[in-house]
Amino acid sequence: MQPIKYVDALGEYYGSMGHPPYRWTINETAPLHRLSKSLSECTVSLLTSGGVSQCSMPAFNPDARNDHRLDAIDRDISATDFQVHDSYYDHSDADADINCIFPIDRLRELAANGEIGAVANRFWSGFMGRIYNRSKITDETGPAFADALMEDRVDILVAAPS
Repeated sequence: MQPIKYVDALGEYYGSMGHPPYRWTINETAPLHRLSKSLSECTVSLLTSGGVSQCSMPAFNPDARNDHRLDAIDRDISATDFQVHDSYYDHSDADADINCIFPIDRLRELAANGEIGAVANRFWSGFMGRIYNRSKITDETGPAFADALMEDRVDILVAAPS
């Protein structure tokens, strides 16, 4: 079996609809660094971009473009209180078990077992859909999200794109 060449496949797909080639963002100065403490001392949060929303919240537009909506989700929410709306992947498994794309129960288990220090006060869902106005992410929504993570004293963010 040959691996899927994701970037090539996306280019062909959108090109067939008349879209220009996608300009991928290349981060050469990402502020990544080694942890200064062990995982068992870290507070961890989670972000999914898979069209996941609480049942009490409006559903994401499954065909969204440039949707910068970001929902804060209380860490104690039940894993059964979600809906998934995204037209770009088969989410039937996630409809049956949200942990497939938003592993909140697995994160809680890691905390209960002492493998991570704690689950952050909030989980996150957003940045859903195809985002083409990158400057809004780098200048507005990204820094606001980073501030929220710092407010929650998050050491590690697990990103679960879909």
